[in-house]
Amino acid sequence: MSSAISPVEALATLLAEQKSAFVAQGAVDAAERRRRIQQVIDLLVAWHKPLVAAMDEDFGNRPQGFSLMNDVLGSLASLKHARDHLEEWMQPQERQPFAPYDQLGAKARVMYQPKGSVAIIGTWNAPLFTLLSPLAYVLAAGNRAILKPSEIAPRTAAVLAAACAELLDPLVVGVVSGGPEVAAAVSAQPFDHLVFTGSTAVGKLVMRSAADNLVPLTLELGGKSPTIVARSADLATAAFRIAAAKANNGGQLCVNPDLVYVPREQLEAFLAELKGAYASLFPQVQGNPDVVAVVNERHLVRVEGLVDDAIAAGVRIESLPEMLPADAADRRRPLRVVVDPPASCRIQQEEIFGPAMVLLPYDEIDAVLADINARPRPLALYYFGNDPAEQQHVLEHTLSGGVTINDAMMHAAMQDAPFGGIGASGMGHYHGREGFLEFSHARTVFEAGAYDPRREWGLLPPYGEHFLAAMEAQVTP
Repeated sequence: MSSAISPVEALATLLAEQKSAFVAQGAVDAAERRRRIQQVIDLLVAWHKPLVAAMDEDFGNRPQGFSLMNDVLGSLASLKHARDHLEEWMQPQERQPFAPYDQLGAKARVMYQPKGSVAIIGTWNAPLFTLLSPLAYVLAAGNRAILKPSEIAPRTAAVLAAACAELLDPLVVGVVSGGPEVAAAVSAQPFDHLVFTGSTAVGKLVMRSAADNLVPLTLELGGKSPTIVARSADLATAAFRIAAAKANNGGQLCVNPDLVYVPREQLEAFLAELKGAYASLFPQVQGNPDVVAVVNERHLVRVEGLVDDAIAAGVRIESLPEMLPADAADRRRPLRVVVDPPASCRIQQEEIFGPAMVLLPYDEIDAVLADINARPRPLALYYFGNDPAEQQHVLEHTLSGGVTINDAMMHAAMQDAPFGGIGASGMGHYHGREGFLEFSHARTVFEAGAYDPRREWGLLPPYGEHFLAAMEAQVTP
């Protein structure tokens, strides 16, 4: 009796079949690329209700309207943008041949070709978006893909796998499911590109594993996105928009503000505005159907452990709204604001990824920039203020994956601009033409003219007596 094939064996088999199909097909024209993207769009339209219901169950409460907005509509925006622009992105770019061949009939161009099969490892906090948004640009570039949904959102993974099996050709878009061992197997396979969304620690493991096959990577890793409230900012506006960002997905987003720097003399006024703003969104948290729960007990323990560590250090904690006695069956929690913790506190060092944030008072903006630059490069940076010179100073003296000014997280929704990290927050990007280029091989093509003057010009062996002098004469400043 033969044993059932393991998920890892199924993955290797599917990848081999995709690669064979890729080679057999050859060029993928614009019409076929659009057709593939449209199939994914149609899948989302047909399956959106069971998908959002699954996300609600996986989180233990995630408003279905929010899942539609964040994951379904967010993915559709990427897919439609890629569908509607891929033909212009595909066009070869004419390049100038070097002298003297530019005068001798030579031509040059860069063509953009698909790489082959791309792995996309998604994460639980946006279990559709982190798969299907990069998929839009993978397909626009003419590739095939294998999706690995997060096992932390198992119901969503199962519904997505069923939808793909019903509506998509697995040799174009396949799905493999399973736990960390399957994700590890994905990173160990000889894909032509790999996209991973998750923590920096796991991203390092993925990168090490992918290096064995020299697989190019797009890593979206998050970080402690700093938020600067300048003295020129409108405090009420800044507080409301930061509160709205922290309310988004229960704080469980890679571009969520972690560290908020506030002028020391405005700390109490800002905190009062923040309390009022958060209360206007969530008058109560526990039992509130509008609040996204922390995804599971393990993550809740981790987030509460960060706050408890600060409490043990004697740090001031504000709860927005007031903390009620915890219900073990309800993982919805108020926003915990940790005020001016020492650098040794864990919440100052680890990405929060939940309903908590840090307020750090400052005296001079350059001290804020020094603190930001002493930390790993973040995925996002936010600046609230109306001083153009200071705004430009902040932009020129920091590095982050992206920036939103006078709001938070908005840059990540841009489809016509790249989204990605730098340093510890990742590498590579998707969205827009840059996303198309990320998953394409830029191939230089040089076409020589009929006439080749090298021999009569003495540029080929045997070299004449004037060859060295002629080369020396070209060495100019």
